[in-house]
Amino acid sequence: MKENPDREKEISCQGPSEREKKYDRQLRLWAADGQKALEQADILLINSGPGVVGVETLKNLVLPGIGKFTIIDSNQVSEADLGSNFFLDENCLGKSRAECCVRFLKELNEDTQGEYHSTLDVPYLESLFTRRYFSFVLCTFPIQVEVLSVIKNYTHNFKIPLILIHSVGFYSYFKSILPETIPIVNTHPEAEASRDLRLLNPWKELSEFTEVLTKDIEQMNDHKHSHIPYVALLLYFLTVWKKDHGRFPNSYTEKLEFKKIVAAGRRINLGSTEENFDEAVAAVMRNIKLSTLSVATQKVFEYQPNEKEAKSNFWIITNAVKQFYKKHNLLPLPGSIPDMKAESSIYVQLQNIYKEKARKDATEILEIILKHPLGKNIQLVEVENYCKNAAHIKLIHTYNEKANDLKLVAKTEFENDEIAVVTSQPLSLLPIYLALRATSHVPTLSPKSIVSSIESDIPRIGLNKRIQKVSQEVSRAKGGELHNISSLTGGMVAQEVIKLITRQYTPIDNTCIFDGITSRMQVLKL
Repeated sequence: MKENPDREKEISCQGPSEREKKYDRQLRLWAADGQKALEQADILLINSGPGVVGVETLKNLVLPGIGKFTIIDSNQVSEADLGSNFFLDENCLGKSRAECCVRFLKELNEDTQGEYHSTLDVPYLESLFTRRYFSFVLCTFPIQVEVLSVIKNYTHNFKIPLILIHSVGFYSYFKSILPETIPIVNTHPEAEASRDLRLLNPWKELSEFTEVLTKDIEQMNDHKHSHIPYVALLLYFLTVWKKDHGRFPNSYTEKLEFKKIVAAGRRINLGSTEENFDEAVAAVMRNIKLSTLSVATQKVFEYQPNEKEAKSNFWIITNAVKQFYKKHNLLPLPGSIPDMKAESSIYVQLQNIYKEKARKDATEILEIILKHPLGKNIQLVEVENYCKNAAHIKLIHTYNEKANDLKLVAKTEFENDEIAVVTSQPLSLLPIYLALRATSHVPTLSPKSIVSSIESDIPRIGLNKRIQKVSQEVSRAKGGELHNISSLTGGMVAQEVIKLITRQYTPIDNTCIFDGITSRMQVLKL
């Protein structure tokens, strides 16, 4: 049937859905793809010890809408729990702590499912792990050595991220253990850092746009002169510079001279300054530079994925982008431009030139991908997202306990402390980690026993006064948690979980230590 070209199209007047309203703020942070990943997550919490920090972590994951969580906790609710765990009340006394926490956590978000298990031992875990797959595992200390071993084996064998959490008194730390290298495409860099205007490598359409816009620049009226977008101004003056010098400005001194030339083009007979020239002068140092590969991108290109990794969309796209870079000596154009002084129609025209070039680059890369045996299911939108972030993609590598030499880290940190004392800089928080690590399985050790345990890994370190002081504080707490410290720690852990689930922003590598006495934190690779 022939369609009527005059038939009016239906226009949807619907506003945001209830779900979009509910998750409005976080959708701005990690968009629909990130939210979808959260809603598909199935998180397991092994809640050993006082159990406050684990529940506080889940609180910050249930609120943004994880799909499902499971708590394994063999403890019954005691009077001590009521004083530190926000998700328990007097009616919970004597009942399963896991059951009560799940019930109250589910009240925070009706979209999230929760279940519990009140048995925490090796046979039960081994049985559970044979019939259930979890996408993420959280484990709180103190915990039995044998139980921790089962958990680590499970997460390692099934390539599941694991975060270990320990909160005692005013101190806490958490450690991410990733079973495989995780690529983070959308690291959310600062807008200025992610912008690539290609002023020293303009393509045909951009050069033609500039040529038309700056033709007769000396004779054009004041309004048009003051509304030439600064991108076009810089390209125009770069052409002038190259005619005089045979090349583009390169050194700092040359760029200062170039700035003066741009500033000299400003008309001074106007009632106000020409903002477009001010913008052009301010943009010289940031944008007059050749496009180069960042260290992070070089590492992505140099990484050799294993057979399984090589079949993933990320590495198929990466291989195509490498071929594109080898051909053009440039990464694909991100395609965004900043706000600038210009007439609306001219700005939109310039914006479309950048967008079209970015789309053209992405399409060329997709053509390379489609030649790959596994590339037929990769969509242009995924390629465009990669291209937009290509300059800032990072790899978060597998945790390697053998490679992270604790003795070497301690030597470096304590040597740095000697300099820090002289320069009045903050001291390393490594002693907190070492003392908490010593009580990973037995929370009520004496200060002497804690120091002795630390010295079994790092000989003679017990002579360090800070080690002695921190050991006394950890021993004094006797494994107890302070709600405010555990709440803050739980928030930080939840952030890391969200980063790893959504594959957005940059996760820590790999241990975060928090000192609640001085309100400081430090990230160390341990």
